[in-house]
Amino acid sequence: MREPIGTNGLLAHRLGRGFSHTAKCEGTQPEGRDGSRRCFHPSSSGRGDAINRDMVIDIDMAIDPSLAGKDPKFNSVVQSAYSSKVNAEKMLWEAALRGAQEVIVLKPSSYLGYQLKYAALHGAHRYDEAIEAFEIMLSKLDDAPDTRLRKLRQQYSSLSEADSAIRKAIHAQFDNAPLRLIDTTAGLLCDREAQICTFKLSTEYKGLLSLIINHAEIQMEPIKNVVESYFRCAMLSHRWEGNEPLLYDIKDKVVYKLNPANGIVKLQSFCETARDTGYRWAWVDTCCIDQKNNVELQKSLNSMFDWYRHSALTIVYLSDVPPLSQSGALAKSAWNTRGWTLPEFLAPKIVLFYQNDWTLYLGDSSPNHKESDTIMQELKDATGIDTLALTDFRPGMTDAREKLRWASARVTAEQEDVAYSLFGIFDVHLPIIYGEKKQNALGRLLQEIVAQSGDITALDWVGKSSEFNSCLPADILTYQTPPCALPSLAEDDIQASVSELQNVVDIDEALRLYGQLDNLGVPHFTNRRLRLPCIVFSVTEVKRSRAHDQEAYFAYEVKANGVRDLLITTEDKLARFSRARSTLQTFLLVRPWHPELLELPDFKDNSHWSMSSWSVRESVSRDSRSVFSDETGRTGLQSRVLRLIVRLGQPFRAFLLARQRDGEYKRIASDRDIIAQVKEVASSVHKMHVRTLEIS
Repeated sequence: MREPIGTNGLLAHRLGRGFSHTAKCEGTQPEGRDGSRRCFHPSSSGRGDAINRDMVIDIDMAIDPSLAGKDPKFNSVVQSAYSSKVNAEKMLWEAALRGAQEVIVLKPSSYLGYQLKYAALHGAHRYDEAIEAFEIMLSKLDDAPDTRLRKLRQQYSSLSEADSAIRKAIHAQFDNAPLRLIDTTAGLLCDREAQICTFKLSTEYKGLLSLIINHAEIQMEPIKNVVESYFRCAMLSHRWEGNEPLLYDIKDKVVYKLNPANGIVKLQSFCETARDTGYRWAWVDTCCIDQKNNVELQKSLNSMFDWYRHSALTIVYLSDVPPLSQSGALAKSAWNTRGWTLPEFLAPKIVLFYQNDWTLYLGDSSPNHKESDTIMQELKDATGIDTLALTDFRPGMTDAREKLRWASARVTAEQEDVAYSLFGIFDVHLPIIYGEKKQNALGRLLQEIVAQSGDITALDWVGKSSEFNSCLPADILTYQTPPCALPSLAEDDIQASVSELQNVVDIDEALRLYGQLDNLGVPHFTNRRLRLPCIVFSVTEVKRSRAHDQEAYFAYEVKANGVRDLLITTEDKLARFSRARSTLQTFLLVRPWHPELLELPDFKDNSHWSMSSWSVRESVSRDSRSVFSDETGRTGLQSRVLRLIVRLGQPFRAFLLARQRDGEYKRIASDRDIIAQVKEVASSVHKMHVRTLEIS
């Protein structure tokens, strides 16, 4: 007797293969009659259609086996469905589509034909038609009389849900992207809505949409990858020369059709180079910012560093480097002298240098010139910037004075840009106020550096003081000269000096000084006034020394309690001062305080400190006082105190402050570092007064 044919058996009998009743294939599936575990994942391996691997086409569930022998179309439907499935597995999309169409004609009320059609069309990259077929499939599932079939609808997402997820990824991408970009294919300037419209017309968008509607749970990672790939942008770093095209010169015009004159030629060549390198989108500072819109200009200048940092490629155009130039031409380029080109190079991860004929510098066709030892060494020699900073720069307050030195010799068209161009390098966001003048712009930046980091190395300068605050320089050029190097003590010398001081210094007075220094607050600015923690030495005499006068500078002999006599030269004409005679103006010699001298764990051997270090210091300091409450702890504390006294006996950079009528102080600018030193450190401890002074 013939064995009864059940559901699986029927299709196996008809098609020579067993199928399960599973509605979804996830890893291991129930066995078919032949013992295999099967499900249908139409795949187009190697053609980018990963979605088809995830779609389960369960012919057994879609076709009621009870109709076998009753419905004359039954065998034809099964055979056409299976034919479509097999051809899809072989990536024979047209054949798969014919089979799907046959199923639709034979059984128009079933979702199966449209599911097969969607898989075939998606594999053939006919995404509009695939999405249309998918929508019909969903409607068939919604209207299916069988509860099991209606539940299949839960395996998929709607078009609106998929589009919403894609938009979310686009807006996340836009967080670090320019407001406008040039479409290098069409040659049109596009705002963000225009960019989105262009994307939604693209094969990438339609393929992505077709991909994600096939899943109930939308995974953001593949969406993010497609969006990032589509919107990746090439940025231009260059020198403004002559008549550069502005936004209104190219708005609503095809860049490639503009009259190729002056800056237009550079713009066209850049767009063509970006397009030929594989980038759909490009950005140029000249014409992609509405410079008449103050709000947009503010946002753009404060965001520009991040835009370059997140760009897929930065193209550096060297207009003064001719074709076939040898190594060394880059170092001589005027591009190295401009203020804005510093962050434009430091920020991006991938950079390519082009000569004035738009050929690659040195013929180097590698994908990233930041990986070229030859080019990076040339830049290091030209700029004085360390190779690691050139290739892997990280914005922030670390090494603030060194970063100021990098920018010190660079020039900008607008005087305020000397400071504005550094906002991204220091990771600060401040108002852009063209017309405020250079000193004010630089003063606001330096104020922010001190406020955020507590780092006072920006106060190490010689020259003319700023109108913004007398502790700040009038010009960034003053940072070009490194601070005078001070002698450092070897550990053996410190230990020897500690031994000598043990029986000489007044330990109680030293402990008092240590405690006062330990409790000093944070240096910070308020309303342009610097509150500076410092060690103060009272000045006893300021006297003109005409024999040491220099052209445009006055020389003064300065005497202060506990400090060796000093000779200071300054542009300022100071009133003679002596404790023996009554004068309207008094002076202080101060040592700006840095808590690293306390040798607490968070500062010891660490020159890179920030405001967070201060809060850590306070915690460590409290713990230290608790530990040192017993005799053993007191001995350890005394050792640390004596080490501090030894360090305080070394030469230090000092400020000469003049008291004003309102009680505030102003720093007297000098043409050279004021290097002071206490006379006898053991006997000078009681002459060191700890204060926080307000300096305007």
